Amino acid sequence: MPEAIALNVKTSDREASTSARSLADPRRASRVVLAIFLAPALLVYCGLTAYPAFRTIFDSFFTIEGIEATFVGLANYRELISDETFWIAVRNTLIWSFVAPVLDVATGLLLALALYAGVPFARFLRVAWFTPVLLSYVVVAILWMWIFNYDWGILNAMLRAVGLDGLASSWLGDPHLALASVIVTHAWKWAGFNMVVCLAAIHSLPREVLEASELDNCGWGEKLRYIIIPMLRPTLLSLYILAFIGKMKIFDLVWIMTQGGPLWATETVSTYVYKRAFNWNTFDLGYPSAIATVWFLVVCASVVILNRLLSTRDRLEY
Repeated sequence: MPEAIALNVKTSDREASTSARSLADPRRASRVVLAIFLAPALLVYCGLTAYPAFRTIFDSFFTIEGIEATFVGLANYRELISDETFWIAVRNTLIWSFVAPVLDVATGLLLALALYAGVPFARFLRVAWFTPVLLSYVVVAILWMWIFNYDWGILNAMLRAVGLDGLASSWLGDPHLALASVIVTHAWKWAGFNMVVCLAAIHSLPREVLEASELDNCGWGEKLRYIIIPMLRPTLLSLYILAFIGKMKIFDLVWIMTQGGPLWATETVSTYVYKRAFNWNTFDLGYPSAIATVWFLVVCASVVILNRLLSTRDRLEY
């Protein structure tokens, strides 16, 4: 009898130990436990992300005016092919997405290298350069609209002060300059974020490699070209892809600064979808849904292609 009791105690201890391990290690948790923990997140994801996406795709096959929906098949997509404004928006968004991330990442890397090299007032500059990241798009847009003002903006005032009156321009009013001006504004806002990520990556580089390069009398240029940038390549590629995805859906800054003007010069796909849905009083949500669906597929395909093109099979080991 005592042996049976001891056996039961050992069995209970073993079950308790197994249960504790199951709770500690998610891989050993039962499906019921996993479902309990995942259910809230899945409900939020389905309600706020998955359902709106599928509903947008569904609506793209209808003409929706108020509560009346008329099935039109692929008519919205056929109309999209001949929509000149849509293609202008696509061109501007692609320029944003492919060119602007290069400026963002390069600026962040240069700022990080300046801090790593021990530029004077490094602590103050680190805070100052990161501060724009904390500002909202509204504040950033208004600030740079003042800077770009033709009559009293600081940019034109500085050009006139040094005798370059001919270069003073209506930066947001000229169709040839407006897109570049907005891109520069966006790069200014996010340079601090890229700087922090690059600086953290630089500090994580192995000291042995950097010290060995210094013993070999390797200058800053060679160290940057042959050691630092190759080792930072995964970080820089991640920043580029993140910036690319963000710019494929850029809306806030463009809408506040130019609303897509002048003459569609800064129109992006997101601003065009908004105009067709709510700003032009067309009372049709089917056509904007078709634009959003096409662009959703373009973004997904672009990210997959970029991952394949920019990924490297060479694993850095140090």
